Amino acid sequence: MKKSLGRKTLAMPSPVWVVGTYDDAGMPNVMTVAWGGICCSKPPAVSIALREATYTYACLARRRAFTVNVPSAAHADAADLVGVISGRDGDKFAAAGLTAVASDLVDAPYVKEFPLNLECRLTESVKLGLHTLFVGEIVDVKADEEVLGHDGYPTVDGVRPFTFVVAEQSYYALGERIGPAFAAKRKDTAA
Repeated sequence: MKKSLGRKTLAMPSPVWVVGTYDDAGMPNVMTVAWGGICCSKPPAVSIALREATYTYACLARRRAFTVNVPSAAHADAADLVGVISGRDGDKFAAAGLTAVASDLVDAPYVKEFPLNLECRLTESVKLGLHTLFVGEIVDVKADEEVLGHDGYPTVDGVRPFTFVVAEQSYYALGERIGPAFAAKRKDTAA
């Protein structure tokens, strides 16, 4: 029997992404978000949800650009740190031992040490309540060469991304591959 848990944000897991922006003075800023995901394939786009009280919210809204930086499990401590301190109080890149790299395509920095970076131009924002959903069109993806597979795309084993589970307030590394996606569709077309 199922037990009702009420209205809660218990979908799991959530990706751990570090969003890069510039503030009004041009200072690079980063913030960890767990409310985000791919929201469109054509044009390629991601969405992230931020509270208006955050420093990153104002930076992103003014500059209309951001990066999504996917940290590896090796950078979990740095990703956690930039999610709990504010850019209002100082240089979060320096505090976390990270390097800001200026995108040549959007008005936002990306994180050099993280293996996968998406450069995004803000296209939509929707106030939902406590959070505002920001949609960014992906204008480029940058990946460290060593995380790319034979097909030229990043691999889970190479990137080693991790997730956030809100109910436990914990991070989890992604684990074993359990099989191919769309296997049922392949079976239907093979018959």
